[in-house]
Amino acid sequence: MSVVFLAVAPIFALILLGFVLNRLDFPSVGFWPMSERLTYYVLFPALLISGLSGRTYDASAFGLAAVLFGSICLVSGAMILLRRLMPVDGPGFTSIFQGGIRPNTYVGLSLAAALLGPEWMTLSGVALLTIIPLVNVLCVLALARHGSDGGGLGRTLAQLAKNPLILSCVAGFALNGFGVALPAVVEQWLVILGKAALPMGLLAVGAGLQVQELKGQAAPLVISSLAHLVALPLAAFALSLLFGLDPDMRNAALIYTAIPVAVSAFILARQMGGDHRLMASIITVQTLLSAATMPLVIGFLAH
Repeated sequence: MSVVFLAVAPIFALILLGFVLNRLDFPSVGFWPMSERLTYYVLFPALLISGLSGRTYDASAFGLAAVLFGSICLVSGAMILLRRLMPVDGPGFTSIFQGGIRPNTYVGLSLAAALLGPEWMTLSGVALLTIIPLVNVLCVLALARHGSDGGGLGRTLAQLAKNPLILSCVAGFALNGFGVALPAVVEQWLVILGKAALPMGLLAVGAGLQVQELKGQAAPLVISSLAHLVALPLAAFALSLLFGLDPDMRNAALIYTAIPVAVSAFILARQMGGDHRLMASIITVQTLLSAATMPLVIGFLAH
């Protein structure tokens, strides 16, 4: 567990620094939204393309994909079945739902880089290409059904087609599949850009925390946090044993299910009629709680 804690500590130190800098309006009020856009659309795609190209994959990767797919579907199904017992309206349920399954890829990639060894990017590519389309489809469908603004299949497909993380994962896997090697100059350019992705992403996570929103929302916060930080990694662990994953893949499944909800859930909630204020509270609480739950969950279950 001490190894996991030592890996988690610098990640949350960067998140805390981002929170403090934003509270101080440093370097400026408009800096953090723009930095998050830069990270999401430029730096992270560069990291993924450079990290996924030139690697080898085998059939065992399907086991990791199946575990992640199954654990997300199990937790999503449980939340839908328990919907009527939750003390929230439709938009509030969509925020609990997003909070239960949408992962913060900034935290996930940082933790994977620290814990998974030299194959961390290969495993992360499989994880992201499984999680991102599935979670986006499920969350958009939930918002279309229960949100106040609605939506539809066309909107879901359009979001997936424009998602830079999906596109960059597909590009990285395609370069491998066709045996295309990037020119050395391009490879180095992407590597240099990618090195900025993780610290900038974590600082942006901290800057997006909204502590002032935490008022009178105990039940939704508890339900969403238990679903994401406890039930989801436990489901992944059980399925990892069922599918006989090797330790590295099991650890990757745990990492990408034990991380907190993504800040982007707030944007989607606001765009599609979810309860964006509740979503902001869930993001803040889960990010804070995960500093304690991730070392516990991963430390106990990873070996």
